[in-house]
Amino acid sequence: MSRSPTAGHYFYRFCLGSLQDVVEPEGLTGIAFQNTDIDPSCAGRISSVFHFARVKERGDVRFALPLARSRDSCLACLLVAACLVVFSCGASAVEPVLSPEKAVALALEGNPGLAQIKARAEAMAAVPSQEGSLPDPTLNFDTLNLPVGDGLSLRKEDMTMLELGVSQAIPFPGKLALKEQAARFEAEAAADTVEEARLRLARDVKMRWWQLVSLRRSFAIIAEAERLLKQLVEIADSKYRVGEGAQQDVLAARLELAKLIQQRAQHVGLHVSEIARLNALLNRSADSAIPLPDEVETALPDIRSDADLLAWAEQSRPLLAQRKHAIDAAQSRLDLAKKDYYPDFTVGAGYAFRQDTPDGQNRRDFANFRLSMNLPVFADSKQSKAVDQRNSELLKERYALDEAERKIQTEIASALAVYRGNREQFRLFEDSLVPLARETVTSALTAYQVGKTDFLNVVRAENAWFDYQMQYWQALADAHQALARLVAAVGKEAL
Repeated sequence: MSRSPTAGHYFYRFCLGSLQDVVEPEGLTGIAFQNTDIDPSCAGRISSVFHFARVKERGDVRFALPLARSRDSCLACLLVAACLVVFSCGASAVEPVLSPEKAVALALEGNPGLAQIKARAEAMAAVPSQEGSLPDPTLNFDTLNLPVGDGLSLRKEDMTMLELGVSQAIPFPGKLALKEQAARFEAEAAADTVEEARLRLARDVKMRWWQLVSLRRSFAIIAEAERLLKQLVEIADSKYRVGEGAQQDVLAARLELAKLIQQRAQHVGLHVSEIARLNALLNRSADSAIPLPDEVETALPDIRSDADLLAWAEQSRPLLAQRKHAIDAAQSRLDLAKKDYYPDFTVGAGYAFRQDTPDGQNRRDFANFRLSMNLPVFADSKQSKAVDQRNSELLKERYALDEAERKIQTEIASALAVYRGNREQFRLFEDSLVPLARETVTSALTAYQVGKTDFLNVVRAENAWFDYQMQYWQALADAHQALARLVAAVGKEAL
């Protein structure tokens, strides 16, 4: 077991179940774990325990834990840390790969927010038949003309009788149809709201998925940049030892490496946060593993013109259909309010039973029929105000439709501009910037080794290559996120 000449700590590597003696790298003290079967998504769950040292997409994963100076304490830490890795990441290794399509399907199936909107739409769908039905009839039993002076007798008075009757309220013709029509339009608007919520949920899932892809790829980029910087540290140190380089080159290289480690730590936090957000949309626990595919779609299709997309949105966007159905419902409510100037009716019939006289003579029974209506005599303060209310509600829904149309136009224009801009950036990074930057790093490093360029040029080249790779993946993620927003704005998948 070798010791660092500066730190005085032991350093171990745990590689596929074996413990190996290695030299502690400069500026890093602790236990290193390497296991090619560990999914990088588990890094977030144990980042509070480990210092995140290196991640390569579904490949090399390392963690470091600060150690005590004694070998026994170090081995104890190794045992505890190994157990944490196994229990934290063992489940994620067997998780199936989550594609964007599968993520959307899982969200549409289990998201509680969407389920709530669906339940409301189902409740609204049960309303129209209720609104279109007549009120329940009324059955009544009456005692009429009962004398109260001497014993409540049913025989003494000729007009004392027991009556059984039934009555039915009947709204003015057309009112029930309008009430049912308004409720049906409102139910259709609620169903459109479900479709709109599905679009928004699919959009959010795709955006979170692609952002997670960008963050996951950044770990591999940081690992490669760290490897190059360590190589640069070794070269600068070697040149300094033989008197061909300056000490400031060594210090500057170590500073750049420290900056990279800091950036890696920031990405771990972002990674954990993004996993939690996506899991929330999928109705899973915040720390559930999210294995991503090794390869992702990098093709970015051409999109039709703004005019074509707007025309499609007019036909496909559920938000517009919902607003139009809300207008239809408001119009039906207005027509119903105007009908309230007319009276509603109640019809009824009854049969009255009379008892025989005290001396035994038979009394005939009675039948009766009735027709009644309400009188809208307070129309100025009641029915007229109701019409004013419904007019205002109709106007509100028309304004809401106008606002929705403007909103959709803005969404399409904005998403399309962002998509096209990021697509061009991605192609530029893919075709020229990233390859050229990589060649520049190799050339500058070689030139520095033989003394043909200075240290600053090497650092600049390495930083440019690092930034371009990060921007490459972010541009791809931003383009797919804009495409997801565009699909949601238009209301159809094929653009």
